[in-house]
Amino acid sequence: MVHSCLGIYCAFGYRLRTKSLILKVFCHGLWSIDHGLKFINMEFLKAIWDNFTGFFGFGNLIDILKSGKYDQLLTYQGITAVLGPLIPFLLIVEIIRGAFYKRFKVIDYKISFFTYVLNSFVGRLISFAMVGICIGLFAKYAIFKTSFTWYWFIYAYVVWEFAHFIYHYLAHKVRLFWCLHSTHHAPAAMNLSVTYAHFFLEGPYADIIRTTICILLGVNPAMLFVIMFIDGTWGAFIHIGENLVKDARFGFLGKIVLTPSFHRVHHAKNPVYMDTNFCNLLNIWDRVFGTYQPEDRAIPIEYGITRPMKPHSFLDAYFGEIVALGKDVAKAPGIKNKFLYIFMPPGWSHTGDHKMSSIVRKKYFEEEQYNKTQPEIIKT
Repeated sequence: MVHSCLGIYCAFGYRLRTKSLILKVFCHGLWSIDHGLKFINMEFLKAIWDNFTGFFGFGNLIDILKSGKYDQLLTYQGITAVLGPLIPFLLIVEIIRGAFYKRFKVIDYKISFFTYVLNSFVGRLISFAMVGICIGLFAKYAIFKTSFTWYWFIYAYVVWEFAHFIYHYLAHKVRLFWCLHSTHHAPAAMNLSVTYAHFFLEGPYADIIRTTICILLGVNPAMLFVIMFIDGTWGAFIHIGENLVKDARFGFLGKIVLTPSFHRVHHAKNPVYMDTNFCNLLNIWDRVFGTYQPEDRAIPIEYGITRPMKPHSFLDAYFGEIVALGKDVAKAPGIKNKFLYIFMPPGWSHTGDHKMSSIVRKKYFEEEQYNKTQPEIIKT
C-alpha cells in the first residue's frame, strides 16, 4: 500500500514537474517571441525611418541640427542639406492639393513609385562610381584647368548644359539609349514623382557623357559637383504638375531659362512638341540647335510615348522598349539591319516605313501648311 501511494505520489510529482517544465519552456518561448518581435519591430521601424529620411533628404540636416553646429548651415553641405528635402516636400504638397481638388489619381504615380524603389540604391551607386571613374580617367587630358571663381562658374555651367544636351539628344535619337530613357517618358501624366521615373542604367549612361565632356573641357571637379546639385534640384522642380502650377511659363523668366512649361512640352507626344527642349536650365543650346519650342496653350499636351502601351503598367514602362527592340533586331534581315535598329533613331524600319519623330513632325507641319493654304485656294 505504501509502495502504491509512493508510486502514485512519484507519478503525480513527475507530472507536475513535467507540466512545470513545459510551462517554463512555453513562457520562455513566448518571451523569446515577444522579444524577437520587439527587435524586428524596432528594426522595421528603423528601416522605415531610414527610407523616409533618405527619400526626403532629411538625414544630413538632422545630423547638423543634432550636432548643434548651426554655422554649418551656411556651408555648401548645409545649403544642400536644407534644399535637399524641397522637391519631396513639394511632391507631398502636390499630392495633397490634387486630392483636395479631387484631381489626384494614385495610378498617375504608380510607375514613378516602382522605379524609385527599384533604382533607389543600384542606379545611384553606379552613377557615383561612373562620375568618379570619368574624373580619374580624363582629368589629365583636360584642354586647360579652371579655378572655382564666378566667371569660370558661368563657363562651367554653359559647358554642363552642352554636355546635358548631348546626352539628352542621344537618348532620343539612338534607339539603344531611348530604351534607357523611355521609362522617364512613359507616365501619362506630369507631376513631381516623374523625376524619379528612370531606368536604373540611365543615370550612369548620362553621367559618363556629361562628366567626360565637362572634365575634358576643363571644368573644375569641385565646381562640377555644385553644378550637379543645382541641375538636379532644378531638373526635379521642372516636373511640377498642374495640381500645383497650372500655367508654368513664368512670364519673363521663361525667356531666360527653361521653365516647367518647356519641360512639359518635352514630355509631350504631340507631333509639334516631339524631341524638343533638351536642355535643363539654360536654353542656350536648344536655341543654337533649333530644338527650342515654347508651349502653345491652344494645343493641349498629351503626355507619354507614341508606342502603344499597357495602361499604367510598370513592367511595360520599364522593359517595354527593350523588348520591342529585341523583337525588331530578331526579325531584321542581315547583320547591317540588326545594327541599324540598335543605333538608328526610334521609329526607323528596314522596310522603309519609318515613323521617326523627324518624319512625323515634318508630316504634321506639311499638313498644317496645307490646311492654312486651302481656304485661300478655294477663294481664288
